Amino acid sequence: LYFACYEKLKKTLSDIIQAGGNSHVANGAAGCVATLLHDAAMNPAEVVKQRMQMYNSPYQRVTDCVRAVWRNEGAGAFYRSYTTQLTMNIPFQAIHFMTYEFLQEQLNPHRQYNPGSHVVSGACAGAVAAAATTPLDVCKTLLNTQESLALSSNISGHITGMANAFRTVYQVGGVTAYFRGVQARVIYQMPSTAIAWSVYEFFKYILTKRQEERRVGK
Repeated sequence: LYFACYEKLKKTLSDIIQAGGNSHVANGAAGCVATLLHDAAMNPAEVVKQRMQMYNSPYQRVTDCVRAVWRNEGAGAFYRSYTTQLTMNIPFQAIHFMTYEFLQEQLNPHRQYNPGSHVVSGACAGAVAAAATTPLDVCKTLLNTQESLALSSNISGHITGMANAFRTVYQVGGVTAYFRGVQARVIYQMPSTAIAWSVYEFFKYILTKRQEERRVGK
């Protein structure tokens, strides 16, 4: 659904903005809309994953975490960071897709199936997007985990919303706190996006090739 939405919107918007060409604005916009679809489905899973990854997490199973969050904080807790996640992921995916398509123009101008260019472009696009959006990721994680150290420095005792999270992060660690974990985030994203793009481009190539063979056969 994610890539299907991206490809459809990219083609439609590119034809409108720059007929017959590749529009970076269309690439970025298509990535943003695809992110809305993706995050609506994945935000609850992200909340559960992060709470189970916390140091001394009280949860042993996913179902235990889901039941506890639902019982103690209500259904809204699963989407507490949704707008914040969109605030992070929309610029992330816009930068990601635009960088990938730009690098493909440089490394693979004829846009043929080229595994090396897909891996390099995917890794670099992920690294650039990850580094640029690390402050937003730090705030999103704080909203999802409600970390005790941060809560103790927060006047309200509960962190809600992006603005509140930004203020709390600054109070706890200053400007450098916004980029805590940036190297780990880049290292995580580079293989992730490289694998995603290389696998996606491989299957797109195979499926397109089969469709062309069938057309010729008919």
